[in-house]
Amino acid sequence: MENAYSDQRLKVDGHDDAIIGMGNSFGRTSVLIYDSEKIIQTLIKRDSMTHEEAAEFFEYNIVGSYNGHGMPIFLHEYEEL
Repeated sequence: MENAYSDQRLKVDGHDDAIIGMGNSFGRTSVLIYDSEKIIQTLIKRDSMTHEEAAEFFEYNIVGSYNGHGMPIFLHEYEEL
């Protein structure tokens, strides 16, 4: 029997420390969930980016690089409007 974690899961290179879990929804295989702010903070520290540069890089090059059904989920802290 195949388990929910045996499906293709894509990873974001260099950001394993930002993985916070697994998730799925109806019709979707289990994928990795990343803490978005932790990725941004790594870009700031590791690559000497400003917060604005890191956030832009994250949105365009990581979130914006759709790579198929195994694409991770990027979690942002919920803020009540």
